[in-house]
Parts: sequence; structure tokens; C-alpha cells
Amino acid sequence: MDPPLSAKTRRSRSNAPAEEAQKPPLAERPLTQRRGARPAERVPVILESEGSDGYRLVDSGMGEKLEQYGPYRIVRPEAQALWQRSLPAKDWDQVDAVFTGDTEEDGMGRWRFPKTPLGETWPMKLMDVDFHGRFTAFRHVGVFPEQMAHWSWMAERIASADRPLKVLNLFGYTGVASLIAAANGAEVTHVDASKKAIGWGRENQALARLDDKPIRWICDDAMKFIAREERRGNRYDIILTDPPKFGRGPNGEIWQLFDHLALMLDICRELLSERPEGLVLTAYSIRASFYSIHELMRETMRGAGGTVESGELILRESEAGRALSTSLFSRWLPK
Repeated sequence: MDPPLSAKTRRSRSNAPAEEAQKPPLAERPLTQRRGARPAERVPVILESEGSDGYRLVDSGMGEKLEQYGPYRIVRPEAQALWQRSLPAKDWDQVDAVFTGDTEEDGMGRWRFPKTPLGETWPMKLMDVDFHGRFTAFRHVGVFPEQMAHWSWMAERIASADRPLKVLNLFGYTGVASLIAAANGAEVTHVDASKKAIGWGRENQALARLDDKPIRWICDDAMKFIAREERRGNRYDIILTDPPKFGRGPNGEIWQLFDHLALMLDICRELLSERPEGLVLTAYSIRASFYSIHELMRETMRGAGGTVESGELILRESEAGRALSTSLFSRWLPK
């Protein structure tokens, strides 16, 4: 989120009205009654990504952000950027792509290319993994760079483990996190409800020259998938989940974050191995404090020991150095 409607093909981080949800919710098992002490806590935690060779937040302000994605400089809306821009107008005008949000258009028609028309995709690299950037109708570009803070933690845990770790990536979108996990030696299960996103993920795997790495690409509703995994007794060492606020599964299943998140985390706990490395939740575009998901995570992990740390993911501007908050997160760590 990648991130029900694909974790992320919805990456409008959907504000679809609740009345759209006409189908009944998924069959639910009761929540497990957890006993024991809640994990220790660290709050607030601010996880910062300053960018890399493949990405920089150049400037922000007046409801927009100016970013460098590989060879292209891009302008997109950003409601959190309430302040004035630090760079002059000429730096904002000399860009390769601007998201217009034109509701009369679809796909790339919502983008304007001031210099020359561009193709739908372009080569990108983050954390030594190649993939495609992509102009989508939802203003997103196939990757969420603020997640590099989680990916760096994950890569370190995988590389330092005394065994191949199993990673479950729920709402995995275009699969950059899955590729980074696989490149560092993990066995990865990637789940997204969008066939299109799964196709993009496979393309990215080929582009990254990771075809020989064990990644299972699964197009399925995340809740149905984890319910089956629980019944089968399958376990994972690291679980990443980046659910949307609202979404639809491939067969019309309805996902509402405030209705279903508690059960999702409850099942995810059951899917953790006997020697787990962590459970990571990211939440975008919800009207809640990080304390909401923090306390939910602590209740979910009662009796498991470890620590729950929660807060915000931020991007740091390369020019003025201001911090742009992008999402909330909560993660349980066994130590």
C-alpha cells in the first residue's frame, strides 16, 4: 500500500460511501478471548524515510507535493501539505507529470505531461530492487516510498535470521515489499484481490530478475485467504498488512476497516510462527489517531510478550527538510 478491492488498486485509499456495501460481510468467527499481560509499548514512534537514489520528496506545500521518481519529476495532490512551498514556481513548472484528477478521464488520462507524452510505466529501483513505476487513475505510481522504513526493518530481520523466513504480504499491491523480502532470502506469499495488481507484481518480479525466488502470487480476498490459512495450520514469521479503508474482493466481498480490522489482526496473530519476527499494520486515510490501532494491536497480542510500537510514517523533504506525514502504523515485535 499495496492494500477487498485490491489492497491497492483501490489506491484512491477509497472514500467510497458505506451505502455501497450492499452485500453481507464475510462470515466471521468470534474474536479470541486473549489472556495475559499486554505487550510493552513505545509511543509515539516516527519512522522516517529520507529517500534514496530512486526516490526523493523534493518539496511540498499548498496541497501538493513535488517528487522525484527515478528519471521523472512528478506533482501530485497532498492534503497534508498545508504550508507554503519552499522552492520557486519554476521548479514546480519544470516537471514531467502532473496528476490532474480529471473526473472525465480514466487511467493515464488523469495525468498531464508538460514536456512530452510519457508511457504508462518507467523503470524504478529502491533498495537495490528493480520494478516499474506506473501512472494510475488513483494518482498513485505503483509504490509507496514511506514504506521503506518498514522494508528496511524487514530486510534486516530476514538477512540476520538463522533460517529462511516466511513472509505474508496482505494487500500487497504491485509487490515491491514482496520483492525486497524475496531478494533478502525470504519465502513470500503475496495476496491482493486485484488481478491487475497481481499481474503487475509478476512483471516486477521478472524486471527485478527474481524469477527464481519463491514468491506465491495469490489473487484472493485477504480475509478469506487468512481464514483458510488458519484452518490449514500454515504459519508465517513476518506478516505485513496494509488494508484500505474500504474495498471489494474479487467476488464482491466487502471490506470496511473499522468493521473488520480487529478480526483480521486476530487471525494474523494465529498465523504467526512459533518464532515470529513481527506483525506490521499500516493504515492510510482513516479518521483516527495512531492510538486507536496501537491499543488494538496491544489487545490482539496479549500474552505474547514483546513490544508494540506505533506512530506515523513520514517522508523528509530533501530541500527544506520538512516532514510530511503519510500514514499511521502499528507493529508488534517479539523483543
